[in-house]
Amino acid sequence: MSESPAASATTIRVLIVDNDPALAQAMAESLERVGYPCQVATSGPEGVRHIEQDAFDVVITDLVMNQVDGMEVLARAKEYLPDAEVIMVTGHASVPKAVEAMQQGAFNFLEKPITPNRLRAVTERAADAVRLRRDNFELNKRLDERFGFDGIIYTSDSMKQVMDRVKRIAPTDATVLITGDSGTGKELIAQAIHQNSPRKGKRLLPLNCAAVAGNLVESELFGHVKGAYTDARTDRVGAFEYANGGTLFLDEVGEMPRSTQTKLLRVLEENRISRVGDNKPVDVNVRVLSATNRSLEEAIASGDFREDLYYRLKVVTVALPPLADRREDVVPLMEHFRRQFAKHHRKNVERFSSDVRRRFYEFPWPGNVRQLRNAVETMVVLDADGILGVDDLPPELAGPEPPCAVASSGLDHLVGQPMDAYERHAIEVTLKLTNGNREEAARMLGIGARTLYRKLEKYGIN
Repeated sequence: MSESPAASATTIRVLIVDNDPALAQAMAESLERVGYPCQVATSGPEGVRHIEQDAFDVVITDLVMNQVDGMEVLARAKEYLPDAEVIMVTGHASVPKAVEAMQQGAFNFLEKPITPNRLRAVTERAADAVRLRRDNFELNKRLDERFGFDGIIYTSDSMKQVMDRVKRIAPTDATVLITGDSGTGKELIAQAIHQNSPRKGKRLLPLNCAAVAGNLVESELFGHVKGAYTDARTDRVGAFEYANGGTLFLDEVGEMPRSTQTKLLRVLEENRISRVGDNKPVDVNVRVLSATNRSLEEAIASGDFREDLYYRLKVVTVALPPLADRREDVVPLMEHFRRQFAKHHRKNVERFSSDVRRRFYEFPWPGNVRQLRNAVETMVVLDADGILGVDDLPPELAGPEPPCAVASSGLDHLVGQPMDAYERHAIEVTLKLTNGNREEAARMLGIGARTLYRKLEKYGIN
């Protein structure tokens, strides 16, 4: 059974722009009856403002309007809402102009007088085009590189669970608290959430709360007016206004001054800010993502962080595991950064040596992915022979080979088992070290490729 418009329209948002308020409201009521949420703008400038500050899937605009006409609305929609479809409304005399608008990217046009059935039919076709584009986008994401999602490289089960959570969170408008040690990639997660959300056509603005002087955090967030304090020589737009319609990423949110926390909580509850030194409220529509590498529960206990703000920020949480707890990701990350920095520094770097792969796999990585990334870049810069070997290692990985923390902690369960169990374990670990490259694994194990294939079949290793 095919899905009715009323059942399928709930995720499609419609903006109606017409300087005839009665007609605009009538179109909105007609579409809302079949399930399309509608926003009405009764002038071109108001319509453009909604386009710049909010997210819509279908824009229905009158062609002939004062100040800002339908062609300008179309241009702004193509700029700010690239995935949306635009329908032009026109009188009989302006049909040629509507055809010109279609040549410039409009989906279709509606000639006045507009019947409810015609309005709903054209809107539904535009909605279908949007849905098809979304489906194709999802398909392309699934066909992305084997270990990536928006630049995040992983193969471990723990990160697969994290990314599954991110994929479910992204399309919503929920506030998200991202936790994890320094260097685990919290800003990358914020970028992935934004880029896979309906706000992706708008700004993602990062603000590091620890990098701003305590007395200036409020101004950075909410802006100020001239004369608000000694150095305020001009009016200044804050992060919330600048990111309006998009996403604001508050990094190291646990370092925010207590006084600013109170005002941030009010903004999150009211979607309205006031610039420092000004009592005039400004409505904002911003999704807030935040991150911290400290325990906010401990900060609450010590009185440094508001408990009510904590619960407002963590409608949903994403906890990133340290790299030491997801060693399966080490080799894919190595290869990703090798390719990235070889291209950036214009170096012909073919591969890592087996010894380097093993050292990277066994290293504890207290600085997490950021430390690994920097280590690979150092090696690429220093390399002279196209092979990243022990001689290229940065100081923290050079010198005597460290004890194998992975092997020493992971073999107890094999004690007393047949030798086949040891051999199978060695093959599985080596395949992880080589990122599944069987030829390289056979070379490291000191056996022929055909011998390895036979053993893979023997032990049922895929």
